[in-house]
Amino acid sequence: VQLQASGGGLVHAGGSLRLSCAASGLDVSIAIMGWYRQAPDEPREFVAQINARGGTDYLDSVKGRFTISKDNGKNTVYLQMNNLKPGDTAVYYCKADLYAPWWGQGTQVTVSS
Repeated sequence: VQLQASGGGLVHAGGSLRLSCAASGLDVSIAIMGWYRQAPDEPREFVAQINARGGTDYLDSVKGRFTISKDNGKNTVYLQMNNLKPGDTAVYYCKADLYAPWWGQGTQVTVSS
């Protein structure tokens, strides 16, 4: 299983980014797919997840700003991040749960004030 995350970058506060997580060796249509983030000197925290039926869940601080979605045909999961804040600065990781947890490499998101 490989999860390839991309789409991070440097944006000003209020800006937007879309992260992508392309999966191979695993079918995102039947997995629980999630995004987590880890800021410097902080533990990794849950950000959002989408289940096999398309049900979603979010960290309270990102509700209304972030949207998780998936394209089963492309076997890819997305995280649309709008109205970004400096507190969103972190390395973002894609995770899949299907019989076992699988992690992708991180992608850096930096939001300047």
